[in-house]
Amino acid sequence: MSRAVDVAVIGGGLLGLATARALLRARPDLSVTVLEKEARWGAHQSGHNSNVIHSGLYYAPGSLKARLARAGGEEMIRYCEQHEVPVKRTGKLVVATSSAQLPGLDALAERGRANGVTVRRLSRAEFAEREPHVAGVAALSVADTAMTDFAQVCRALAAELTGLGAELRLDSPALSFTAAGDRTVIATPGEELRARTLVNCAGLHSDKIAAAAGDRPSVRIMPFRGEYAEIRPGRRGLVNNPVYPVPDPELPFLGVHITPMLDGSVHVGPNAVPALARQGYRWRDVDPRMMAELLRDPALRHLARRFWRHGVTEISRSLFWPLFVRDVRRLVPEIESRDMRRHGSGVRAQAVTADGRLVDDFVISRTPRAVHVLNAPSPAATSSLRIGSRIAADVFEQLGLDVAAA
Repeated sequence: MSRAVDVAVIGGGLLGLATARALLRARPDLSVTVLEKEARWGAHQSGHNSNVIHSGLYYAPGSLKARLARAGGEEMIRYCEQHEVPVKRTGKLVVATSSAQLPGLDALAERGRANGVTVRRLSRAEFAEREPHVAGVAALSVADTAMTDFAQVCRALAAELTGLGAELRLDSPALSFTAAGDRTVIATPGEELRARTLVNCAGLHSDKIAAAAGDRPSVRIMPFRGEYAEIRPGRRGLVNNPVYPVPDPELPFLGVHITPMLDGSVHVGPNAVPALARQGYRWRDVDPRMMAELLRDPALRHLARRFWRHGVTEISRSLFWPLFVRDVRRLVPEIESRDMRRHGSGVRAQAVTADGRLVDDFVISRTPRAVHVLNAPSPAATSSLRIGSRIAADVFEQLGLDVAAA
C-alpha cells in the first residue's frame, strides 16, 4: 500500500517531534507523519542525557548554538510549565580548580555575557557559601540553567501532536528511499509513504539516512558514549546545585560534572569515549560493520592523530574506576569510591568532517527534497523547540508555503 503525505519526519526524538509540532501549529492543513524505529519516543539521545536545560554559556557568539540556546532554553521552560512536565530553575556553578584555569573561566564569562547569559564571578569564599564541599579557587554562577525530564518532554510532544492531527508511528524504521517524480518514496514495514519533503532527524543514523535518500552528507557521525555514575543516597548532600568544571576549549564536551536531579538523585558524568556501535551503550556493544567503515575512513585517522591523548585519557577513565573517582575528587575532595556507583550511559552523535575535525555547531543541511539534521548534540535538547521552528521554516520554503506562517 502506498500513501501520499506532505512531510515525513524520520526520528521520534525531541527534534523530530518538535519539528512536526512547529509544522502543524503553523499549517494545520499539512499531512505530517513521524516515523520512529524504536518502540518509544526519545529512545536514544533525547532520553539518555543529563536533563539540563542549558543557558547558552559555552557557545561561540554568532553560532547557531548560541543563537538558539538562550531563547530555546526559556521556550523549553515555558513548554514544561504549560504541559505539566517537571522543571526547576536551579542555576549552576562552573568551578576553576586551579589558578591555571582562571583565564579559561574569565573567557567563559565573557562568552556567556556576549550570548545574553546571566553570569557572576564568585570568589572561593562566595561559592563556598553555596557549595561548602566543592573545591576550587573561583567559580562562575550561571543563573539561566534549569532541570527537567526530556523523556517526559518527548511524551508530552507526542500527546500534543496526536491532538494536532499528526500520524505518529512507532516500530516503523525507514527501510529505503526512492525518488519518484517530485516525491520521495519511503518504504516502511507497513506501507510506502510518498512524501513531498523528507525531514531527517535520525540522530545517530542521520548521515546514513541522508546517503540512503540520495544526498551526500557533508559530515559523518562518530558515536561517543557518555557514562554516568550516581552518588549513593547517604552522600547526596555533598552537592546542592549542578557543578561543572572549566571545559577543555579544544573539545565540544563539557567534562565530568555533578548534577542533582529532580527526583533527588545526584548524577556524575558524562565522560566521552568512542562507542563501538551507533547504539553502543556498553563496551560489549560492538558493530563490526560500523567499525570496519570507520577504520577505512580517513577522517577517523585524522581524528585519532589529533586527539589520541584525549582518547587515551577518556578510555582509561572509563575502564578504570579509580581514575573516574580521581577526576570527581578534583571537584569534591570528600567523595570516596564507595560513595558512587555506575549508572547507565548515553551515546552522542558527533559530526566529524573529512579532515577529522569535531564539528562544534549544529549542522542543518537542505536539499531539493529534504532537510537533514546532521549535527545536533548538546544543547539540542535545550533548543529543540527553536530548532524545530527553524527546520519548519525550511520545509515551508521547500513546499512553496508562506514562511511567515512558521
